[in-house]
Amino acid sequence: MSATRRVEPYWYAIGLVLAIAAAVFGYHLATGFNPPRAAFSPFGLPVYWYGIWIVTGVALGAWVVSRLAARRAQQAFEATVPEATRVRSLADAGLPEEIAALLARRKLATLGEALFETGLDSRRLGLKRPETERTVAALAAAPGVEPSWTTDAPWRIWNPDHVWNALILILVLGLIGARLYHILTPSPSMAAVGIYSPADYFRYPLQLVNFRGGGLGIYGGMAGALLAILFYTRRARIPTLGWADLAVVGAALGQSIGRWGNFFNQELYGRPTDLPWAIYIDPIHRLPDYADFSYFHPAFLYESLWSLLTFFILYRLARRSDRLLPGEMLAVYLVAYAVGRMLLELVRLDSRAVAFLGLETGLAVATVVSILVAVAAGVAVAARRLRRARGVSAG
Repeated sequence: MSATRRVEPYWYAIGLVLAIAAAVFGYHLATGFNPPRAAFSPFGLPVYWYGIWIVTGVALGAWVVSRLAARRAQQAFEATVPEATRVRSLADAGLPEEIAALLARRKLATLGEALFETGLDSRRLGLKRPETERTVAALAAAPGVEPSWTTDAPWRIWNPDHVWNALILILVLGLIGARLYHILTPSPSMAAVGIYSPADYFRYPLQLVNFRGGGLGIYGGMAGALLAILFYTRRARIPTLGWADLAVVGAALGQSIGRWGNFFNQELYGRPTDLPWAIYIDPIHRLPDYADFSYFHPAFLYESLWSLLTFFILYRLARRSDRLLPGEMLAVYLVAYAVGRMLLELVRLDSRAVAFLGLETGLAVATVVSILVAVAAGVAVAARRLRRARGVSAG
């Protein structure tokens, strides 16, 4: 009889969020109704749907990554500690009675459960420092236990707590990078506030922090987030590429959900169209050159669906990562986003074109960056695979 596979709780949350998004979009298509930007205003301070969707995407993405990390930690644990040791009762493990009682109160019934938590981080035991030190010493001295399993366990590098510990740093550096990218590549719509080039920010310095008047650039956000991951992983002595591989799974999901904030803001829409899924944009939110049009491509929806597809692919790869080299999932994400972005630029409005020798090339900045990113990621993967093949042949 086969064991029943447990469905991770986050799938229910993801399904609920996507169902809400689909219902709101369906109602808009049927009625042309655009929801208000603000969800509610406690004490007169508006809380915007845009922020709610982004926070929801970030939270769900981090949740998925933490569970994937926990799965890798469990796999490393089972590959290291013999089953006979894992299943031993704490009462039979030779631990002092008071230590066994402390662990039992933490709902740790077997030696394996206690070793797993201790190996990740002894603070996860939830004990006071003197009790923790006694517990670690007792576990290290237990029959069948390697002392290193309590201090430098192979599964330590996949502690899911790292996700939540690094999240703030990733968000801060990601936000800074995204804003810098936008400043360096201002969109044509910024002309309304006197910004035609990056140099104009020196004349209007308040626009540097005017997020409502401008926006964020995803490639800058990627660079900032990767820098944060590099800094955190080096400091925590955990594999940078391995964690970057997991992080992009959550990033793809976060992008897919966060893009719905653009729908509530009536932004990131594409060229005019009469397709059945065209969205109605209120006159006040239309670009000046398109004021006479009412219905537009839902560019945000295209990117959301593409990111959702990327998430499913990456999630599948993350659960079958034994055939991949560290960093290859990151490369898949970069290539997938780059391809999707190039396709999206075909319908997007308000994209800044690349100029060469004073002449407009007709190519959007995002398209050029996407080509460079896709080529660089592809070359990096091919080069690593070639080096590995040569190493195997030489061996």
